[in-house]
Amino acid sequence: MGRYTAFLWLCCITIGVHAQKRPFDYVNPLLGTATLWDSADIGYKPTHRTWGAEVFPGASVPNAMVQLTPVTQFHSGSGYQYEDTVIYGFAHTSKGHWNLCYVPLLPVTGAVEADDFASGYSHARESAHPGFYQVFLQRYGVNAELTSTLRCAYHRYTFLQGRSEEVIADLSRSNERVKRWSIGQEGDSAFTGFQEAGEKIYFYAEASHPIQRIDSLEGKNGPVPVVHFAGRTGPLELRIGFSFVSIDNARENLHAEIGQKSFAVVRHQAEETWNRLLSKITVTGGSERQKTLFYSCLYRSFLWPALRSDVNGDFTDKSGKVVNKGFNYYTEPSLWDDYRNKDVLLGLLTPDVCRDVIRSLIDKGEKTGFMPTFFHGDHAAPFIAGSYLRGIRDYDIQSAYHLLLRNATVEGGTRPYIQEYMDKGYVSTPVVDHPVIETVAKAGTTKTLEYAYDDYAVALLARALGDTANDRMLMKRTSNYKNVFDPGMKLMRGRLANGDWVTPFDPKYPYYEYMYREANGWQSSFFAPQDPKGLVALYGGPRACEQKLDSFFSIPWDGVEAYNISGFIGQYCQGNQPDHSTPFMYYFTGRQEKAQVILDSILHHFYGMGKYGLAYAGMDDAGEMSSWYVFNAMGFYPFSPADPDYIVSVPLFDKVVIRTGPSFTIVKSGAGRKITRVTYNGQPIAGYFIGDTLLKNGGVLEVRTGK
Repeated sequence: MGRYTAFLWLCCITIGVHAQKRPFDYVNPLLGTATLWDSADIGYKPTHRTWGAEVFPGASVPNAMVQLTPVTQFHSGSGYQYEDTVIYGFAHTSKGHWNLCYVPLLPVTGAVEADDFASGYSHARESAHPGFYQVFLQRYGVNAELTSTLRCAYHRYTFLQGRSEEVIADLSRSNERVKRWSIGQEGDSAFTGFQEAGEKIYFYAEASHPIQRIDSLEGKNGPVPVVHFAGRTGPLELRIGFSFVSIDNARENLHAEIGQKSFAVVRHQAEETWNRLLSKITVTGGSERQKTLFYSCLYRSFLWPALRSDVNGDFTDKSGKVVNKGFNYYTEPSLWDDYRNKDVLLGLLTPDVCRDVIRSLIDKGEKTGFMPTFFHGDHAAPFIAGSYLRGIRDYDIQSAYHLLLRNATVEGGTRPYIQEYMDKGYVSTPVVDHPVIETVAKAGTTKTLEYAYDDYAVALLARALGDTANDRMLMKRTSNYKNVFDPGMKLMRGRLANGDWVTPFDPKYPYYEYMYREANGWQSSFFAPQDPKGLVALYGGPRACEQKLDSFFSIPWDGVEAYNISGFIGQYCQGNQPDHSTPFMYYFTGRQEKAQVILDSILHHFYGMGKYGLAYAGMDDAGEMSSWYVFNAMGFYPFSPADPDYIVSVPLFDKVVIRTGPSFTIVKSGAGRKITRVTYNGQPIAGYFIGDTLLKNGGVLEVRTGK
């Protein structure tokens, strides 16, 4: 090879290397921020804004305390909606459940009013990447750039030359009711304070320009603080530490995590943190759109639960005391939503975080006597049992088990109506004349179904810990789902306290908390992951169950409007969680290929939707919907998250490599949707389930398909 030829060859290789996209490069944090308005996408003609994914586009690192994001509308999910036209501030906490959005700051210049300071912006001058957000504030001519660490925020504001520099600290506002707040100057260029809403968060901010004064504007809701800076050459930079313990801890967090680092260095470190996590999974094949959706969903799966302890280990516990127990303390996962998949993904890719989340749940439970939950059900049970059985240990499992056993047997704790459930074998529905979607009345059918599954999870833990008596007691209760199965209609249905079925009954009509929790009769009728074969038998066997599933996926939604129930295939709803495992029920009727048709349809149509290609079919719910996509695109799913195994489906990609230890590779061969053979390291696997130990041990899983 001549020198010139060698030089060209080397240049080509170098260009190819530089052109190679990293997983990080595929992530679009704006995915999930847009709202659906087209009735063809939603499933009905909307008369009000349908809930979107409700996600935030701002800067964060995985599972961080600080999630620094623009607020376009308070009291609306994450605080940001793509179709909005103004920004009220940059808040430092977010989630997507109409809470948080603490300590909103906004750079302004010139005269403003307390009730009128929001700035217009354009998506053409907005950009978002993992760990970074940028937007141009049109009203003030300010370019705002944001990045962050675990516990700190870094703002960089570039003002027009010669303009005054002010920052509004709108501390009387958040997505929650603000109880108290305070702000004050410290030294020449620092300001400190707190905001108390659902939680009390402290901040310590150091500015690159001196502070002239802090005063306030008088508005209809009270004073609005304004920090005035002495204009200097270069952007105004704010380095801000946060703590849920004290201002001193916020200062310590800032000096430990940012110190004198530049904005560019902090941004780069955030990017590298994300790329290390995202690179634990690499995919080959598929379209650019599919890779963008995959890595954006993987990114979305690791923003919650959020850190609450400081660099020194301090945190404020459930009783309000400041303690230090030597682990990272986290918020509760959104268990009703994400125990199904996201918490399993958390344990798979970041077991250390998963371990500390469980330690945090135990610590909270020890203060109240019951293991905490989120929203509905007792789903810390499958999360902890499944994590333990997958080998995530090194926490007080006996304490966790004791708390979960109390949840399952003692009234007044995590499981409302548990005594009725134990006495009758179901939670009854009260008599209600003319119930409507918003009727609140126990959600007894859903409670029965969920408690039966949670019983199964605690029974698995009892068995692993050698508690035979409670294993037997709880395992017997796992069949309670049958007590709300109407053999005449062959659907799960509400029962009155006397045992009668609720009448009249329309299985297509949804309820938020009457009979069902955010679902209708159809959507609730295929949930028994602890006993899918028993559920098939209730329907009269595989063929009859298959026909019922066919009806479920084909009977049209009849136009009923509900905020968070949208995105349908027949009666199936991808926009909310209750029926997200139902497509896999076809496996237990011998028709795996029918399940794959549904899975493919969901993967292809319910992500990246709408006018801008940025919408989900419904709420992401702290990463559940995103994790659903990640698992199904890879070709396996935690059908029963309490069990240490996964159900195999046809991967979206030709090859998926998971690096959580020895590499585990999933290879797709064939062009059909019917799985004809599954092998592990060349050896056939009976059935469709693989154990978690296969993933941990590494190797090659081949999924062969035909027509």
